[in-house]
Amino acid sequence: MNASSTSWTLALDGTALPEKFLIGGKAWSIARMRSLGLPVPPAFVITTRACVEFLNSGRFPQGLEQQLADGVRGLERQTGRTFGSGPQPLLLSVRSGAAVSMPGMMDTVLNLGINDLTERALAGECADETFARDTHRRFIELYAGIVLKATVPELPPGLTPPEWRAAVASAAGAVIPEDVAGQLRGAVHAVFDSWNSRRAKRYREHHGIAHDAGTAVTIQAMVFGNLDERSGTGVLFSRNPLSGAPEPYGEYLPRAQGEDVVSGKFTPRPLAEMKLSVPQALQELLAAAQTLEQANGDMQDIEFTVERDRLYLLQTRAAKRAPLAAVCCAVDMAREGRIDEATALTRVTPEQLRTLLSPQLSARNAAAATVLASGESACPGVGIGVVVVDSDEAERRAANGEAIVLARPTTSPNDLHGMIAACAVITEQGGTTSHAAVVSRALGRPCIVGCGAGQLTALAGRVVTVDGHAGRVYADALEVAAPDEQANERLRALAAWAQARTALKVFRPADAPRDGVADLDKIPGAEDPERIGQIIAALTGVRGARGGAIASVEGVRAAIDKGLEFIVAEPVLPALLTAAQVCAPTNAKK
Repeated sequence: MNASSTSWTLALDGTALPEKFLIGGKAWSIARMRSLGLPVPPAFVITTRACVEFLNSGRFPQGLEQQLADGVRGLERQTGRTFGSGPQPLLLSVRSGAAVSMPGMMDTVLNLGINDLTERALAGECADETFARDTHRRFIELYAGIVLKATVPELPPGLTPPEWRAAVASAAGAVIPEDVAGQLRGAVHAVFDSWNSRRAKRYREHHGIAHDAGTAVTIQAMVFGNLDERSGTGVLFSRNPLSGAPEPYGEYLPRAQGEDVVSGKFTPRPLAEMKLSVPQALQELLAAAQTLEQANGDMQDIEFTVERDRLYLLQTRAAKRAPLAAVCCAVDMAREGRIDEATALTRVTPEQLRTLLSPQLSARNAAAATVLASGESACPGVGIGVVVVDSDEAERRAANGEAIVLARPTTSPNDLHGMIAACAVITEQGGTTSHAAVVSRALGRPCIVGCGAGQLTALAGRVVTVDGHAGRVYADALEVAAPDEQANERLRALAAWAQARTALKVFRPADAPRDGVADLDKIPGAEDPERIGQIIAALTGVRGARGGAIASVEGVRAAIDKGLEFIVAEPVLPALLTAAQVCAPTNAKK
């Protein structure tokens, strides 16, 4: 098949579910939701293959521009709107979407297709010039930053679109096209490029995601949460992503678009407030969350918009969750019969268990400590370190061995490297569905959001203790104590399921056998996971091992390959889960 006959785009009408590696998780979720009869704006997708071709050649593959035009015509037919003209203009969202979720790491352009002509048409259709002008301003700001890579201050609402465009042209040295097809080409180009952005590369490296997969581009008809008081946008989790409690959890921002929530510049309201303004949409949203959780067999993170009381679902995905929530959700879903025990063991990582079982702040110590700031818990856990307000500085100082707490007004994808380096993240703005919150949960970093404007800058250079569970920042380094893993009933259940799937025993030091145990702390190089396999393979006359990197994935795998009966580690469960995952068959039901 030659390039001109290759299908670079696919419709997302729900009649088929192409593989995620081809269309990305976002587009897959749109097709999945449409197949379930849920309310989703029409969309099509540019495949990851087109992205790979673009990144290899530096230009659109042959045939893509024509297929883009064909896809837009399909959206026009489905919506009854026209791209680039009135009386009912079609505006588009252009969004990235990798096969493996990378929240906030790549680029999105909303309200694409607006210009002076379509602004007037939109104002006439909605009888609201203020809304149409606000939508135009939003597009210019996003296009300037995402496509033109310009650092432009927030555009004053009182200016006209030509004045906004002139300010952008001055800052960027380039103009925003009035031609809507040119706008679309530029946005797709920018989304492809964002696959290789610094932040996206760092995220993939941290999470072990392949660099050569590319991103899909989802092109979807816009719906408007910023239209009026009966419109808004939000995020719903089908279960609580902090605790795992089986109840819906989310936030809603009236008269807003999705970027307002994710950016952290605005603090959303509790989901329950939808009862006051859009009760029918809330009822439909909660029903859809149950449908999606049942269909996908996992906790869902659902992005939605309400336009004049009407609910639209924009995306759903397996939710990023705090370590406690990961354990609770895995065990509860297995007991509910939604997944089996083997799958439950894949829903928790050893790293999450180590975070959950890491030292915690006692209530007595907290009561006697000085509270420097407080906000909303976004990810539990305790982090102790020096407050740093710049991500580059955080990365540099952490590389020199310092424990760092990253404090920002709000985080953006450009702060990822600082978040990875930090032991905790605190922000002045934003809610529990902001970028800082979502990424911190993915990284397992204690996180507090919404501490208040100007509350954290003065803490720079101070040693603090961040209690992500309580949502408080305390002065100085406070004493902590490790929790008892045997005290948590769900952890005991995970341990039993894991032990049933591996012959390797894991003992805590106080309970371990005394005979036939190799002490790896006495063997040079055994602390290195890359060398431990060779060292364990050379052991003779032993039944078990302790010390060194024995609790690492490489150490556990080497112990199993060697046929050891047991290893010694504390806490026990992370190493035991690793052993079960190493021994797991590849066909566990997902």
